[in-house]
Amino acid sequence: MPTLTLSTDVRNLLADLIRRYQSQVDYLAIRLEESEGTDVLLRGHRIETLSEGLSIGGHVRAFYKGGWGFASFNHITTLSDRIEEAIAAARIVGQEDSHLAPIEAIQTIYNLPLQGTDPRQVALADKKALCDHYGEILRSVDDRIATVSVRYGDCTQRILLATSEGTFIEQSWADMEMRFAATARDGDTVQTGRETTGSRNGYEDLKNLDRQVESAARRAVDALALPPIQGGSYTVVIDPILTGLFVHEAFGHLSEADMAYENPDILEVMTLGRRFGPPELQIFDGAAPPGHRGSYAYDDEGTPATTTQLIKDGVLVGRLHSRETAGKLGEAPTGNARCLSYHYPPIVRMTNTWIDRGQTPVADLLTDVKEGVYARNWLGGMTNGEMFTFTAGEAWMIRNGQRAEPVRDVTLSGNVFSTLADIEAIGDDFHWDESGGCGKGGQSGLPVGCGGPSLRIGNVVVGGHIDS
Repeated sequence: MPTLTLSTDVRNLLADLIRRYQSQVDYLAIRLEESEGTDVLLRGHRIETLSEGLSIGGHVRAFYKGGWGFASFNHITTLSDRIEEAIAAARIVGQEDSHLAPIEAIQTIYNLPLQGTDPRQVALADKKALCDHYGEILRSVDDRIATVSVRYGDCTQRILLATSEGTFIEQSWADMEMRFAATARDGDTVQTGRETTGSRNGYEDLKNLDRQVESAARRAVDALALPPIQGGSYTVVIDPILTGLFVHEAFGHLSEADMAYENPDILEVMTLGRRFGPPELQIFDGAAPPGHRGSYAYDDEGTPATTTQLIKDGVLVGRLHSRETAGKLGEAPTGNARCLSYHYPPIVRMTNTWIDRGQTPVADLLTDVKEGVYARNWLGGMTNGEMFTFTAGEAWMIRNGQRAEPVRDVTLSGNVFSTLADIEAIGDDFHWDESGGCGKGGQSGLPVGCGGPSLRIGNVVVGGHIDS
């Protein structure tokens, strides 16, 4: 495949193919992609994965009478065959009107600038040495550290999108991520500490993380001696990291419009104009804010990046769209159609999702809480429709308005809509978490950002030890 720049040869090839076939469908898009990446996995004392790779390919999407056809390829010499396959598939399944919200045709080149070192300029041996260094820090914290893992990954992508509407867009960016975990064991008691960080700014953001890495192992060891929390319903104060996780996992996915138009029950629940939280609650999603892992200039359909307000003053006012979902629901496209790579078609995905800061001083969030829980960071979580369960990385009891003894095995569960309604106060702090890798529709690890302030929430079900 030729280099993926807007050279005259590439532009002419794609333009000729689109002119040849566009009359057979309502919409035709061709995406070419070149990506370079590194994957390093250290587990225990051993490097289990150490690889560099180059991937070149593309895909074709054809839209006809409401039906999509899709074909991917690795050799540009087969492109005309793949176009014909995608068109044939679309014409087989298409049985209704096609709805794509209109956007302006754009011809541009956008390269996301790196503020630091391009990871491609760093030797594989140096990336391995960085993982070894962090692994040694994890192991050295305490003899009770049983297992450790360090994962490094980077990916640099160059994308060329051409459509039958006249769009020609070239974009490129680099994304980096590291994950750390340490598991401590004392007899039958096992505890884990985790940290994750990511960046689209430069390789330097993954260096000098010794204190953060050490804290993951230290939390695992310290938790061995902590008592499990007494399960029950509590007023809970969560830190910005947990707020970001909550708004992404519990609320953000329900805001993706394909969830709504494919599920009438969700569409009924997610009715614009419905109140979900207190008047001070503001929730946003958008790729337009620069510097975050979910940021870009144009989505994978060529729609310009936006910032979409989802909840305004506690009321649902927006949702996230591809061109198709926007067309079907009669709303404006928001630039949220994304695909992980050329192997997949774009689907509606979050970008950077956040709750805006409030006005309550953080110290005052604990005031008047006679007995509650303060939780920060996270170990894991899951959602199922409206229901969520998250495990806190650290937690303390709140007694008479003060943070008291630490506890372990703290899980926070509930219904997202009830939980939003039970928000009692929104802190005046704010933090971005760039560690996210989102999964949906078989496309896992898509970079996203999330953030927010500390929150005080009433009536949260907290799991832990329950007396018999």
